[in-house]
Amino acid sequence: MLKNVVTMVTGGASGLGRGTVERFAKQGAKVVIADLPSSQGASFASSLGDSAIFTPVDVTSEADIQKALDATKEKFGKLDVLVNAAGIAVAFKVYNFNKNKPHLLEDFQKVVNVNLVGSFNVIRLAVGLMGVNAPNEDGQRGVVINTASVAAYEGQIGQAAYSASKAGVVGMTVPLARDLSTQGIRVCTIAPGLFDTPMLQALPQKVRDFLAQTVPFPQRLGKPDEYAQLCQTIVENPLLNGETIRLDGALRMQP
Repeated sequence: MLKNVVTMVTGGASGLGRGTVERFAKQGAKVVIADLPSSQGASFASSLGDSAIFTPVDVTSEADIQKALDATKEKFGKLDVLVNAAGIAVAFKVYNFNKNKPHLLEDFQKVVNVNLVGSFNVIRLAVGLMGVNAPNEDGQRGVVINTASVAAYEGQIGQAAYSASKAGVVGMTVPLARDLSTQGIRVCTIAPGLFDTPMLQALPQKVRDFLAQTVPFPQRLGKPDEYAQLCQTIVENPLLNGETIRLDGALRMQP
């Protein structure tokens, strides 16, 4: 069902985004890998042949996203699906009393700007291209999939910025779905738990093993393809709309 479905994936050169690009391409989709100029996006797109292109973007830049959408239209003629997987994180207590140092305000602002404002920036521009698609039998013209986190619900110490940004993504899911319903565009959000991505791969193996053991079942880190599989399900199931779906093996993070 993904054959010739044109999909833009932000953060598509690594982690959850890369897993989504790989799965969608294998299923016959046309994929736009939207990621930072410093990413491996160009070589990744080249390895996928004519089914993929790379567009260098900063998700907070209107000009970058518009260029990416123009390239999408020029190459593939349309946009059917947007997957927002780009994101960053910092870990810092609101105040470090040992060093008498508060959380840097610019760090908090940057995380919220990329994860929340950046996601909205891509959506507000991408749906303009989606909205001119010919509707299917349900009247659907497109699908938007955002990425939150279980931290939106059970953030850890040091995750104030990250949790706030991801809670914002969860919070805008229903109003966006309602807003875009008149144009036949569905909006869902995935809230992943602990996944085997570059963010966790930077941790020592002992820490990774410990984190995996906190997941009730299956007791391991999630695989990017499992996130991608849920993205595919959202695209293929026309009644999924306005929903945030936890993908976490029943994980509930503890303080």
